Amino acid sequence: MTPIRFGGPTAALAAAMIWAACTPAQALTNPPIRMAQGIEYMCGGTSSDEAAFMRMVSPRWAATLEFTVHRAKVGPMPSDIQVLVRERYTGRPVMEAVATAPYFLARLDPGAYEIEATLSGVTLRQPLVVFNGVGSRATFVWPSNVDFANAGRLWPEQQAAMRSRD
Repeated sequence: MTPIRFGGPTAALAAAMIWAACTPAQALTNPPIRMAQGIEYMCGGTSSDEAAFMRMVSPRWAATLEFTVHRAKVGPMPSDIQVLVRERYTGRPVMEAVATAPYFLARLDPGAYEIEATLSGVTLRQPLVVFNGVGSRATFVWPSNVDFANAGRLWPEQQAAMRSRD
């Protein structure tokens, strides 16, 4: 009896097909990279697989912002967090975007920044220093009594203003 052997491209194709069949569809796509004022950013982490992916790639990005609620129950994180990045010493706005997930990664230039994150009318501020080649991190924790029923609800003119800045 002669054994059947797979070699070279055939084995690689078979392995890729098995991997694709066993991998959930959402794990096959990364969150999209977006641009705001010429700065690349990416939001993600709504599912556990996506959160693991964002934690894995965060050291390759200059700035990692993480959003959470103090003592929050496991469940969906409020989205549509207004993020404003300013130069710390001049106050000049550098970037304004909307975070749609718990993780926000941005390719900021080296420098000192003040980050403002606003959710449901509550604004939190954190300083952030970005060094060349080193990932920086800031965590924003809102109190658990924030009214999330109104979070992310913008008036039409506010939505239009946000779209025109991208």
